[in-house]
Order: sequence, then C-alpha cells, then structure tokens
Amino acid sequence: MPERVQERGPEREQEPAGGGPLRAFGLAEVYNPSMVPTLRPGDQLVVHYGASVRPGDVVVLRHPFRQDLLIVKRAVERRDGGWWVQGDNPYVTNDSREFGVVPDELVIARARLRVRPPRGIQRSPRAALSWVLSAVRPVRADRSLSRRLRAR
Repeated sequence: MPERVQERGPEREQEPAGGGPLRAFGLAEVYNPSMVPTLRPGDQLVVHYGASVRPGDVVVLRHPFRQDLLIVKRAVERRDGGWWVQGDNPYVTNDSREFGVVPDELVIARARLRVRPPRGIQRSPRAALSWVLSAVRPVRADRSLSRRLRAR
C-alpha cells in the first residue's frame, strides 16, 4: 500500500502575495504507518509551508516518482541534491532507501504539531482532559533518532 497524506491547506506555489503569516500553515492527515511510533494513521498534522528544514524534522513532501502523492517522513540529513528522508517505522521502506535523495523543491512543509483524534467517546471530564493533554503535541526534531537512522 503506498504511503500517503491528505493535505488540507494552501501550498507555497498557490499562496497569494500578502496573504499573511497564517496562510503559511495548513493541515495534513496521516494515512499509513511509516512514521509509527511518532505518528499513527488518523493523526492530524499542523504543517508550516516553506519552513526551513533541519536534520531530524518531520516533513511533508511530494513522492519523487509520483508527485501527486504526498508523504510524511523524517529529514535525516542533507546530501548532494537534497534530503535523505526515512520513516520512523523500520518495517516500512517507502523512503530514501527506495527512491534516493529527495530534491529540495519536493519538500513542501515541516510538521509543527500533531493532533491525535479521540479514540471512542470521552464519557467523563477526566477522560476528556486526559485526551486533551495527550492529543496535541509538538512534532520535534529528534536528533538522536536521525543519528540512529543514518547509522543503518
């Protein structure tokens, strides 16, 4: 099954000039398990279009062979010609191990926040509060993970 993300927001190329700082943000939904345990299918991502990318960042990019397909990966390191990207799930290899370095112009956004949808109905205020406290998390660059991925 191919990796994919559904994008819900403006793209850099379509942004009107002077659209304001919030126009640079959008939503993406994760559909596949390539980023487990960091991201799970069904998670929503708040993404920042045109943000600078550093090693360890989670990014949304166009698949190099199917540019109509958006995927979420971790930017592991800069190489000649672009970024080496990998998923956090070692059992899914739909990443640079399969398609090589990704050119900079195909990296379209950097993930800032993960919003995990509720699993079932929250029946008590305590359960709802527990979900709120765990559902919204910043997506941070994991430097130690990017080093481990490079070592593979």
